[in-house]
Amino acid sequence: MVLVNGSPTESIRVFDRGLTYGDGVFRTLPVRAGRPLCWQLHYDKLGADCAALGIESPPEQCLTEEVGRVIEASPDCVLKIIVTRGEGVRGYAVSPGAEPTRILTTGPLPQHPASWFDDGIKMHLCSTRLAIQPRLAGIKHLNRLENVLARREWTDPAIAEGLLLDMDGNVIEGTMSNLLILQGTTLLTPDLGRCGVAGVQRARIMALAGELGLTAKVENLSLAELHEADEVVLCNSVIGAWQVRELAGKMWRSGSLATRLRKLLDDRTH
Repeated sequence: MVLVNGSPTESIRVFDRGLTYGDGVFRTLPVRAGRPLCWQLHYDKLGADCAALGIESPPEQCLTEEVGRVIEASPDCVLKIIVTRGEGVRGYAVSPGAEPTRILTTGPLPQHPASWFDDGIKMHLCSTRLAIQPRLAGIKHLNRLENVLARREWTDPAIAEGLLLDMDGNVIEGTMSNLLILQGTTLLTPDLGRCGVAGVQRARIMALAGELGLTAKVENLSLAELHEADEVVLCNSVIGAWQVRELAGKMWRSGSLATRLRKLLDDRTH
């Protein structure tokens, strides 16, 4: 099922600003046994991202009712929630009284090779760079052309993800994931104050790091520092956590961090 503003339809109007300008935000989260995992964190992040763009966030009661309807036939799925600014006339100026558009869709949970969880993944170093724009930094907005172009850089099915740097060469994130590195007992994730998406899973891991005896830090991260890491892990709400085994000829030995993180995250799905 697809719901648009609560109605079962797969169409939106051509003047919707989400289509014409990418003027909106979205969330993607897993649903298991009819329960959206970490719902409150995702709803709060949706609201924060809407507020950052000056879009009215859907009331939680309204959204939870619609989520319940759309996942009823798919109790185990990936749920996507899109909120656009709504319809407008031609031009960038926002039309007075524009009403936000809510779009809810479901899709199957991805079936990744078991080796990606057990042995780690191979990663591509993308030539596409992320532009620096602090006004949009951290927001999961609909303008994802950088990620689309980066993802087009490889077709090898053995490569699971691509690494994105910013215009200054700082390590930022994957095309669909956040990145963390382990240095001794320090868990480090890149500073996303100038670009990148601050994912819910990244925030969960940083908040839970102490339970693994790790000190969580957010800092600028160079490619050289990434190469010196003891372990490199990717995360998002759908995949959980993957260890990076190989990147542009650099190899990492098998570690336990991704496995420990997945167990910790699975135990805390409230």
